[in-house]
Amino acid sequence: MIRFAGQEPEGGIKLSEARDYQEECLETLDGLEKGAYLVVMATGLGKTWVFTHVKRRGRVLILSHREELVHQPEKYYAEQGCSFGVEQAKEFSDGEEVVSASVQTLVRRLDRFRPDDFDLLITDEAHHSVAPVYRKIYDYFQPRLHLGFTATPNRADSVKLGNIYSKVVFQRDIKWGIQNGWLSNIRCERIDIGYNICDARTTAGDFNQGDIEVAVDIRECNEVIADIYRKKAVGPTIIFAASVNHARRLQELIPEAEVVTAETENRRDCLKRFEEGETPVLINCMVLTEGTDLPMVRTIIICRPTRSAAVYVQMVGRGLRLYPGKEELLLIDCAGATRMPICSAPILFGLDPEKVGDNERFNGKLITELQEEAEQMEAADFSNPDAWRVNAELVDLFEKNGNYDTHGVDYTVCANGNFICSIGDGIRAIVTPEDITGNSSVFLRGKQGDLYVKRDIPVQDAFDNMYEILCSSFAAKRHLWDADRCRNWGRQLATEKQKAFIQRLFDEDFLSEIDFATLTKNQASSLIDRGLEEQRSRRG
Repeated sequence: MIRFAGQEPEGGIKLSEARDYQEECLETLDGLEKGAYLVVMATGLGKTWVFTHVKRRGRVLILSHREELVHQPEKYYAEQGCSFGVEQAKEFSDGEEVVSASVQTLVRRLDRFRPDDFDLLITDEAHHSVAPVYRKIYDYFQPRLHLGFTATPNRADSVKLGNIYSKVVFQRDIKWGIQNGWLSNIRCERIDIGYNICDARTTAGDFNQGDIEVAVDIRECNEVIADIYRKKAVGPTIIFAASVNHARRLQELIPEAEVVTAETENRRDCLKRFEEGETPVLINCMVLTEGTDLPMVRTIIICRPTRSAAVYVQMVGRGLRLYPGKEELLLIDCAGATRMPICSAPILFGLDPEKVGDNERFNGKLITELQEEAEQMEAADFSNPDAWRVNAELVDLFEKNGNYDTHGVDYTVCANGNFICSIGDGIRAIVTPEDITGNSSVFLRGKQGDLYVKRDIPVQDAFDNMYEILCSSFAAKRHLWDADRCRNWGRQLATEKQKAFIQRLFDEDFLSEIDFATLTKNQASSLIDRGLEEQRSRRG
């Protein structure tokens, strides 16, 4: 179901007309104690609207890192009759209730303010918060509450935000937004146009900018992109180029396009022409990835290979907003088949791009359809006995990469990243994957609900906590959760009760892949864990 709150979902709504999840977020934020917290909300779900409606108990300071973002909150505060000042370039504030500042400007003007001038500090696009320029500002001010808002739940360089924010207090991702009708569904096309990025180096978790430009700015490839635009693009289109030069060379082949880069003067005028339909296509390099509201966009063409899920999500996010007459977003990924592990559409739903299939199987599908197919493929793979060896390798790799200790618990790694282990009587031990702050959560989940919950603790503490619970409360069931003992118990053939439960959990196609005559107790237990988690994921 498509839901509109006014024509532009990001604005035009009153507090009394807020969406249910926005109200829930505001209630959560209003109840927070003094400290620093993070809100993760997908592009198009209205994070700017939310942070401009947080209950004020004093003056507010908003930090942004782009020109377009600094003035964006002004209209929301104007509707509330709140005075609004700006600290950016030639603009100066003068004691207003709300001050919106460019980080690059404010860091040079700290002496204009007292450390206790602001009760509430808001950081927009908070995944940038670990940069030194932000840290200098944070070290100076002493607000009661610091709220970071981001649409990006991870960073390319894997640096966690736990040193800035204590925990994520509210989260709604792209998958949730699409499934609940608040974001546009995505129809996917993946086209291999011959990029060779095998020699591209990695810098801060993503491809080196210069190397990528050399690899993709090729006349023949650019001509293919121009042809793809003319034959496939629908409606207002954004093309993401690999560099400024790449953008300009693409414009030579698509003369009706405008190029928007960091060097472009009067970017607002360019965007206005695009919004009003004068310009049918914008070609940009790393300018329209954050903080630009263009809900009319119906096609996005990605010609910039990236290994950063954050960058990829931000690019696609420009087209996720709903708009009258827009049934879906067409995503044409020209960089998603480069014979190297890079980001493409499946990562938007937390899927492994390699498991979605080749271009013929991929193209023309909605992202929600790809999710269903990938889950079916993964479930079928997991019915193969070799998958249990792969699962053990996943746990070992997780321990080695993060220097973690799972204490030999016989966890199954599920598609959503959860570590799950059955401990009998319908009870499952669950450790969630770490979030952007580096925190995890622990659950003991029974048939009727959660028996124990401990949220927002460091990942190693989560595995330690679960191990302590298992040792103290489930020592008699050690053969069910200790990996060493499971190898002996688990080699026995599955019970009829386990087989019956599996038959209730999975469809006929999946069940046909299972050899019930040789299925072991350990394999059956892992299948049950995975099936229950998939059911819960679909409901949630």
